Amino acid sequence: MKKLIFALILGVFAVSANAQTTPKKAETAKVITKQTVDIACGECQFKMKGKDCELAVKIDGKSYFVDGKGIDDFGDAHGEHGFCNAVSKAEVTGEIVNNRFKAKEIKLLPVKK
Repeated sequence: MKKLIFALILGVFAVSANAQTTPKKAETAKVITKQTVDIACGECQFKMKGKDCELAVKIDGKSYFVDGKGIDDFGDAHGEHGFCNAVSKAEVTGEIVNNRFKAKEIKLLPVKK
């Protein structure tokens, strides 16, 4: 009987030890330095899922919402040439962390005619 109880306790400890998960490693940030990208409203122009009009950039073909700058920081987003109505070009510096672009600098580039 003692051996059975001991085996049962040992089995419980073995299962609980096996159930432990290793913590996820923090995602490493991808640093972007003075890269020319598309910039616009993520929902209106890049068809991203969100709650409201929000500034986004497209880097290497993938869209990211922007932290650190707002959609109206560059003028009326709903104006004729605003980010909700047109895609612009910008030179950006920052980093991609958790699928968001953390902007350090955004410089809009002039429209080529």
